[in-house]
Amino acid sequence: MAFRKAVKGTVLIGGGAIATVFGLSQFSQYRNKHGTLYVEAAEPVPVPMKNHFPTREQQLQTLQSTSEFDVLVIGGGATGCGCALDAATRGLKTALLERDDFSSGTSSRSTKLIHGGVRYLQKAITKLDFEQYKMVKEALRERANLLEIAPHLSAPLPIMLPVYKWWQLPYYWIGIKMYDLVAGNHCLKSSYVLSKSRALEFFPMLRKEKLVGAIVYYDGQHNDARMNLAIALTAARYGAATANYTEVLRLLKSTDPRSGRPRVCGARCRDVLTGQEFDVKAKCVINATGPFTDSVRKMDDQEVPNICQPSAGVHIVMPGYYSPDNMGLLDPATSDGRVIFFLPWEKMTIAGTTDSPTDVTSHPIPTEEDVNFILSEVRNYLNCDVEVRRGDVLAAWSGIRPLVTDPNSKDTQSICRNHIVTVSDSGLVTIAGGKWTTYRSMAQDTIDTAIQTHGLKAGSSRTVGLQLEGAQFWSPTLYIRLVQDYGLESEVAQHLASTYGDKAFEVAKIAQVTGKRWPIVGKRLVSEFPYIEAEVVYGVKEYARTAVDMISRRTRLAFLNVQAAEEALPRIVDIMGKELNWNEQKKKEELEAAKKFLYYEMGYKVKSDQLTDRSEITLVPADIERYKKRFHMFDKEKKGFITIVDVQRVLESISVQIDENTLHDILNEVDLNKNGQVELNEFLQLMSAIQKGRVSGSRLAVLMKTAEENLGRRVVIPVDRSGGGL
Repeated sequence: MAFRKAVKGTVLIGGGAIATVFGLSQFSQYRNKHGTLYVEAAEPVPVPMKNHFPTREQQLQTLQSTSEFDVLVIGGGATGCGCALDAATRGLKTALLERDDFSSGTSSRSTKLIHGGVRYLQKAITKLDFEQYKMVKEALRERANLLEIAPHLSAPLPIMLPVYKWWQLPYYWIGIKMYDLVAGNHCLKSSYVLSKSRALEFFPMLRKEKLVGAIVYYDGQHNDARMNLAIALTAARYGAATANYTEVLRLLKSTDPRSGRPRVCGARCRDVLTGQEFDVKAKCVINATGPFTDSVRKMDDQEVPNICQPSAGVHIVMPGYYSPDNMGLLDPATSDGRVIFFLPWEKMTIAGTTDSPTDVTSHPIPTEEDVNFILSEVRNYLNCDVEVRRGDVLAAWSGIRPLVTDPNSKDTQSICRNHIVTVSDSGLVTIAGGKWTTYRSMAQDTIDTAIQTHGLKAGSSRTVGLQLEGAQFWSPTLYIRLVQDYGLESEVAQHLASTYGDKAFEVAKIAQVTGKRWPIVGKRLVSEFPYIEAEVVYGVKEYARTAVDMISRRTRLAFLNVQAAEEALPRIVDIMGKELNWNEQKKKEELEAAKKFLYYEMGYKVKSDQLTDRSEITLVPADIERYKKRFHMFDKEKKGFITIVDVQRVLESISVQIDENTLHDILNEVDLNKNGQVELNEFLQLMSAIQKGRVSGSRLAVLMKTAEENLGRRVVIPVDRSGGGL
């Protein structure tokens, strides 16, 4: 088998060697001449850009008062917002409706990569598939554009491909060099080969056994939800009437006076937050709803066959120490043939993704099976010294890929990896398929089709090189001014600059004084993340209307650490309540809805499943006796359980004070039957789960161990959440 692979690799190398060497020489000449990546901007935008984007209420008023729009876009993901921006910057009167929040679906649940697709290029070459080649070429061009128009939200990322067989080194090297070649003048940085020792120097967590070397190539990485929001806000600044939480109930139709056939002419809408219904009329309606493509198509024609074949992709987030700060990892061939990425992101580590058929839903849920599959693949590539623990999973989510079949193709069962634009008999324009990276070209193709089929008067697309919200005056050193001018912590200032770009100053201006010597302003929502309270106030301005919007898309807390997100929720709800005039009942509802979101959609449920009142105790007798002794140090009366009073008594004996609310939270993490006390069996279940790696970062376990070891001595016992995961 290995010999056949070697032969196959050799043939591929021989077949592509001449083209590769020639192409690389031409590419090298280009790089030497030009030096830096450059994207040529399109024609000037014919409409002025507003200094301030309208409020949501003003946008709703515009939607209701405008007699007819040129274009109505349904869907507020990356593609939908891209369509709105493309149309608005051509001078078309544009509206956009989103049932939930901007980027609430697939666009916020990606791998966070801006990439052409190394695996697609491999298939294009091995299968001589020109369509896949064109898709990679287009994606690499769009990758360069996206890095140019939103440099605060995106950056090049080196990704390592470790090699464990000698014959694979030239095979993969040729493939990666072809990737550089296809990118041409849009290549971010040239790929290179590393020896075994250098690979381990860059990625010390890597498995050493049988490692031959590694190849490093470059792709882009971004903050996907914030990028999506930046596109939406930019569209609003150029005059698009964009509204989240505005649901399309049905499509409106009128009779075409020339053909006598029914034509889609708008949509009946409902403000989800108030229940108010109204009509939005438009010359052209665009369906850009991702996984929900078919539901909108059936509003137009109930008999139309489905074209969307949804696939679920699960990702997990682990502590940052699992990967280097600035080096990702690619597993090109997992145990079941899929590709796994292992990437640093927001000082954490993302691992994923899976690929399995699923039903279309607004609330996809990660499964324990998918989480364990990813962990198993990660273990295959990490050094045995690094214990990959189930308990280190800080968050997990599932996103639905809207894979599509082309209805115009002879083979309607064949998945189309590129995007498709179709127009129904009644004039509904549908854009489906594609990938995050190519949202702009997808939008351009869609608006071109809309103009052609509906006779709209507009010029060519202006979005190549068009800077997005926050990019205009951003620079890599902008955060220094935030520190100097406002007295923000350096970490907070860097976060604000990389999230809001030049709009970070608007956030800093409303940041509260801390009352401390340093930092002067900027109260954190949780201690270990740089998100501050002022971002909640600014998030409301950015159309956030629920607590879920704030923890998942305005900040990324829910995607980084669900426990931290839950800890921040009460304060977030209080601040949003003041901004949006919520009463106590509304606050309670928002808190419960956000907790439900964390529990089901962000992996909190699988945390609960790791430690339940049915969890098995697998400790050896000696460990059971040791843990019983530790427990009875707190349970002096041998009641069989401990309470806050018991813990306080022990802490007082070693001169340590912890406030009652914190102690309540610490015990509640382990109180499985929620009766206000931790029983001996619950404690043994906890210690057993910790030993098996299914739970980590338990504050009660750390507190009790530290108290036992230091009884009689005055010590500081840490009670901050340790970063342990699900």
